This record gives sequence, structure tokens and C-alpha cells, in this order.
Amino acid sequence: MEGAAFYVAVLFIIIVVFSLFTYFVPIGLWISAYFAGVKVAIFRDLVGMRLRKVPPSSIVRPKISATKAGLEVELDRMEAHYLAGGNVDAVILALISADKANIELSFQRATAIDLAGRDVLEAVKMSVNPKVIDTPLIAAIAKDGIQVKATCRVTVRANIDRLVGGAGEETIIARVGEGIVTTVGSAETHKLVLENPDGISKTVLGKGLDANTAFEILSIDIADVDVGENIGAKLQAEQADTDLKIARAKAEERRAMAQAREQEMKALVEEMAAHVKEAEAEVPRAMADSFRSGNLGIMDYYRMRNIQSDTEMRTSISESTDENSA
Repeated sequence: MEGAAFYVAVLFIIIVVFSLFTYFVPIGLWISAYFAGVKVAIFRDLVGMRLRKVPPSSIVRPKISATKAGLEVELDRMEAHYLAGGNVDAVILALISADKANIELSFQRATAIDLAGRDVLEAVKMSVNPKVIDTPLIAAIAKDGIQVKATCRVTVRANIDRLVGGAGEETIIARVGEGIVTTVGSAETHKLVLENPDGISKTVLGKGLDANTAFEILSIDIADVDVGENIGAKLQAEQADTDLKIARAKAEERRAMAQAREQEMKALVEEMAAHVKEAEAEVPRAMADSFRSGNLGIMDYYRMRNIQSDTEMRTSISESTDENSA
């Protein structure tokens, strides 16, 4: 029994040692690399990758693909890119695709594009097969005030040299929209735009809208163009309505001021009438004082009354004449 237990322990130790050995020394991967013509040192490369926490298959298999495609890429640079957080498989596939398409792309630039967060393989594919970007509906107004609505299809190709730091699709769409608004806005009438929609694309394309972007604009095609609202007439109507409201407000203000002045004049007349009545009330008293003092005689009083009666008669005749004339 003791001998059997000893053999079991030895077998267990052998299995553990063999498992650790095959984990740190991936023999199958080394054999694949050897027959593919890739020189990989077992201890320096494979075991070293394990110790540096780098999966050997993530480096060796892309290396085999690159070697078979005729590309020379150092293992150390691939491992460094992996440790930096890059996608080694995508970079190697992008390099192979670029080489087959005769596109100049170095490993350093490919890794920079990958670390910048862009899909380097998709960028290479877009360099070979241009991409079509559909713009949203763009509304612009010609000089005659008529609105023109248009949609465009922008054909772009990835610019490898400007992928790092270059603007994306949103910038292309914004610039194309701005160019269309400017071009339509400079047209004398909307009819000219409808008659020559290709003139819009030619003018916009000549503005160099792909500057400092990650793309190269190949063509701008007007997919649809239509007439919108008469913005000029609408603005004029709104302006006329606003002017009318302002005129009404000013007239109301003048009417209120006139009413205020009328009230002031009425108050002033009433005040003057009160003063006159007060003065008239003092006349009998003044006349009585004049009689007592001898300053006013009986004949003077009657003469004054005659003049007063004559004045009232003339006033009555004048008022009746004015009524008949009216």
C-alpha cells in the first residue's frame, strides 16, 4: 500500500510539473512557428512572455501571419504594442491588407492609429473601398427668400497619414452642410439651384472641406433637392405685423396722453370757474360798499346793468346764428 501511494504521489508530481512546463513552454506553438519559418526562442521569447504576462499566442500567431505575407515585424515591437493596450492582430492584418493593396503603411504608424482608438484595419479597407456618407436634410435660403432643401451623398476615402489627430465623419457632414448653405445662399433665385444642382456639389467640393480630417473627399453628389417655404415673404409678413403692433401701441399712447391733457384742462377750467363764482359772489358786497362810501351812484349802477344786458343779448344772438349755420 505504501508503494502504491508513493507511485501515485510521484505521478501527481510529474503531471503538475508537466502542466507547468507546457504552460510556460507552449511546445505546440513553438512547433508551429518553427515550421512556418519564424524564429522563436523557447526560453527567451515564449517563457519570457509568460513571465511578462503576455499570452504567447497573441504575439506568435500574428508573427506567423506577417512572415507568411512577406512582412518583417520584430517580436519585441509586437509585444510592446500589446503591453501598451493595442490590438496586435488588427495591426498585423492591416499591414498585410495595406501591403497587398500597395498602400504605404509602416508598423509604427499602424500602432499609433490603433492606440489612438481608431480601427486601423477598417481604415485600410476604407482606403481601398471608399465609404459613402449620407448627410441629413439640409435647408438653405436663396436670395429671393425661397427655402431649398437638399440631401447629399459624400464619398470619402480614409487618409492614412491623417488618421491620427484628424477630424471624423461628423466634421465632414458639418462642413458639407455649411458649404451647401453658403452656395444656395449666394444664388440669386431658387430656380437657379433647381436647374443646376450639380453646381452645388462642384462649388462645395472646391472648398477643400477635407482639410485636417481623417478622410479625403472623392465626390459630393446631390441625392435630392426640393423647394421649401417662402421664408422671405414670411419674414416680411411678420415684420409688417410687428410694425402694426408698434403703431397701435404708439397711437394708444398718444390717445392716453390726449385724455390725460383733456382731464387736466377740465380740472383747470373747473378751478377757474370756481374762482369766477367766488369773484362774482364778492361783486354785490363790493357794490354795497361802493354805495355806502359814495363811490358808485344809482345812475352808474343802471348804466352798468344796461351794458350787461346788452352783452347777454349779443351773446344769445351769436349762439343762435352759429346753430343755424351748423
